[in-house]
Amino acid sequence: MQIITAIKDDYLITTDKTKLDVQFIHHFLSTEAYWSKDIPLDTVQHSIRNSLNFGVYHLDKQVGYARIVSDFATVAYLGDVFIIPAHRGKSLSKWLMEQVMGHPDLKGLRRWILLTRDAHALYSQYGWQSIASPDRWMEVHHPDVYTRGK
Repeated sequence: MQIITAIKDDYLITTDKTKLDVQFIHHFLSTEAYWSKDIPLDTVQHSIRNSLNFGVYHLDKQVGYARIVSDFATVAYLGDVFIIPAHRGKSLSKWLMEQVMGHPDLKGLRRWILLTRDAHALYSQYGWQSIASPDRWMEVHHPDVYTRGK
């Protein structure tokens, strides 16, 4: 997998897993993200190991994240995209999406998918649209998977 790095002002985006602050990612996903409340640390660690990860950093401190699950030939799922509130409003999400969509190992895919409750305007700028034939899609969804055992 090709590691990409991009720099803009005091910010850096890289796919270098060694730079990821796993505790930071876990904290945000488990306490702030509507889609993964209470996600266990070991689940986050496992997902990072099996994904292409994009870390966003300000002066070497992580402030954002996105990950791709893919076979790198036909399909990619974009998930866990976030920028912490203190760094929002600086077009970092747009820059992050440019890096994700432009990654050389993700070129020529037949399908990209994601789920979002409130970021349609961001993703539509990069060619994303609502599913054309939702009647063809099916899912198994367990929204309480992280809290069932509590």
